[in-house]
Amino acid sequence: MARVRTHEVIQYPLISEDAVTLIEKENKITFIVNRKADKNDVRRAVEELYEADVDSVNTLITMDGRKKAYVKFKPEFKAADLAVRLGIL
Repeated sequence: MARVRTHEVIQYPLISEDAVTLIEKENKITFIVNRKADKNDVRRAVEELYEADVDSVNTLITMDGRKKAYVKFKPEFKAADLAVRLGIL
């Protein structure tokens, strides 16, 4: 499978009450990503675009057909700091 370009992977961060709770409690940020991107593409894009240390990535397809990625960061990197830079918090 062809890799998706870094700047085409992440479409936008998801802003909701549940997403903010994940940032605060589990050190995770939720993104809507390109449907063709796999977990490795998402990890690479987040690490390159935001200079973050990614621990794990989980993805799912929502009922409306979008692909959602839950990106968990390593303990030494605070998701809240990135959320502030992105304008979520």
